[in-house]
Amino acid sequence: MAPKPKEKPKPSPSTPSQPLPPIEDLFTSINRHIQRSELKQAVKVADEVLSIAPSDEDALRCKVVALIKADSFDSALSTVQSSQKLPIDFSFFKAYCLYRQNKLDEALESLKGQERNSATMLLESPILYRLGKMDACMDIYQKLPKSKIDSLEVNVVAGLVLAGRASEVQGTIEALGVKATSSYDLAYNVACSFIERNMYTDAEQLLLSARRIGQETLMEENWADDEIENELSPIAVQLAYPVMHISFFHQLLGKTPYAIEAYTDIINRNLADELSLAVAVNNLIVLKVPKDISHSLRKLDRLIEKGDGAETYHLAGGLDLKLSLKQREALYINRVLLLLHANRMDQVRDLVAALPNMFSDSVMPVLLQAAVLVRENKAGRAEEILGRFAETFPGKSKAVLLARAQVAAAAGHPQIAAESLAKIPDIQHMPATVGTLVSLKERAGDIYGANAVLDSAIQWWSNAMTEDNKLNIIMQEAASFKLKHGPQEEAACIYEELVKSHGSVEALVGLVTTTAHWNLDKAEAYEKQLRPLPGLKGVDVDNLEKTSGAKHVESGSHVISEAHEESKNKNKEKAKKKRKRKPRYPKGFDPANPGPPPDPERWLPKRERSSFRPKRKDKRVAQVRGSQGAVVREKHESGAAGSSAHIPNSKSSQITTSKGNSQNAVVEQSKPSSKSSRKKSRN
Repeated sequence: MAPKPKEKPKPSPSTPSQPLPPIEDLFTSINRHIQRSELKQAVKVADEVLSIAPSDEDALRCKVVALIKADSFDSALSTVQSSQKLPIDFSFFKAYCLYRQNKLDEALESLKGQERNSATMLLESPILYRLGKMDACMDIYQKLPKSKIDSLEVNVVAGLVLAGRASEVQGTIEALGVKATSSYDLAYNVACSFIERNMYTDAEQLLLSARRIGQETLMEENWADDEIENELSPIAVQLAYPVMHISFFHQLLGKTPYAIEAYTDIINRNLADELSLAVAVNNLIVLKVPKDISHSLRKLDRLIEKGDGAETYHLAGGLDLKLSLKQREALYINRVLLLLHANRMDQVRDLVAALPNMFSDSVMPVLLQAAVLVRENKAGRAEEILGRFAETFPGKSKAVLLARAQVAAAAGHPQIAAESLAKIPDIQHMPATVGTLVSLKERAGDIYGANAVLDSAIQWWSNAMTEDNKLNIIMQEAASFKLKHGPQEEAACIYEELVKSHGSVEALVGLVTTTAHWNLDKAEAYEKQLRPLPGLKGVDVDNLEKTSGAKHVESGSHVISEAHEESKNKNKEKAKKKRKRKPRYPKGFDPANPGPPPDPERWLPKRERSSFRPKRKDKRVAQVRGSQGAVVREKHESGAAGSSAHIPNSKSSQITTSKGNSQNAVVEQSKPSSKSSRKKSRN
């Protein structure tokens, strides 16, 4: 055996370890590593400094910054939390780490005690942007010093677009003193504002300019072709988007096939960034959803993953950090709609239950809950949920109340539908709303309420100072309704006002018709204002009442009588000219001696005539006894010793069978065909 190696002697405790370099040299090393982007080495050296001086603020700050630059946000956050006992304020770094971890509410809370300077405001604005609080985000952008922030106009325009204030973009860039084509980022964002304003042609031209500017700029910076295409992929996606947008809502350009081809090319080539790919997949699904639901669901399931714990669902590939709140919500909404189309109700319920916690400020989760309940034939429950949400959040109740009215009207609850519409003050006096309310109340039997709606609309439009005034339309419909359901006096007053204000012929006809029921003199007075119809002078009213229908003639009543007499004479002449033809008899038939009458049953089949007698069955046929297929022997077979067996005739010995019949087959056997055979049997 080989001898065991000797163990190395352990250093005694009294032996001093290798001394650390001075702190100044360690900080020099940290600075060198950070300059070279050697972040892990910088963190190790910072730990060496902290082993000598655990409360050194500069070492802690260098370590946290190096961890953040290395995207180690968990380690940076734990380092910040471990230094809470020290008199060092790392709230800004904590807020940034929480922001990068998508813990937006906690990040915003960490910034509350910080001084309002450019750094904190620049961090707060993207947090608000991610939370979808665009108005607050825009307030911060407007307070930031323009001269110290590079490309501030790009973020300002993006915030205005997402805040629904696209109409302010043009004035904002003019106030900032920049042009829309000063950079490809700004041109892209301004084009998005054109899309929001339905200016699709201008958006397309600006997007093409943005792509050209981006290619020139990045080529000057020596970017590779693949990198340039990846950088400009959002522009390619947006170039397809306005075409899709038009094809769905306005169909102005009619380029839906082009949009599908563009999205498919972006997805297949896989050269775009993850955000652009997600947008392209979502928009392509929207375009092709009626055609292939299963294929669209598979594509969308790659973007949405189911997790555990509080976050039941999340987006794959870190899309939660890259997509805005509105974009993330659109992905989840489209998945719910696809699942509804595919009738996967269990998955729909699971996803819809998780949406309120994910998008607490949106109305879409409650609308989707109502859609699921309606699909399950629970319209009453859907009305209850929508009504409760409208009472809790009155500022967001418009879309919810409209949905509740639609659900109630479809479910046969007109009173609930009318109540929901009546709670939306913005559209209360619009002609479509008024007509819908009147129809719903009429279905519910509330004629008094329908009249009240019409009266309120007339009063509102009478005081409205607008160019497109709808008073004439409302009054015409109100008069027709009151004429139908009463009171007729009010209908007459409305018609009379319409005649005086607009001189409407329809209103004058309605006024005559209405007043004729209770004031004949007044009706005749208004009737004189109507223009006479041509051809009425030659009509005799007395004769017209006696006839079955009115006939228009040019001359007087004598013309009508003469024409009537002439028609009578012509009919008489025709009757005289018509002669009766002699009957034609068969050849050899004498009408004087017709003979016996023909048999009344001559046209019936023979088997249906009373004289028909069916043929008798042949009793000589041997009766078969026993089971089907049994062999019957001859009766006259003798048992004498020298006698031979009788061989039947081949024609008479055939066995007839019928396929599928349950009766026994009849085996017919004939008797010997000659006398000699009988003689032989006697011998």
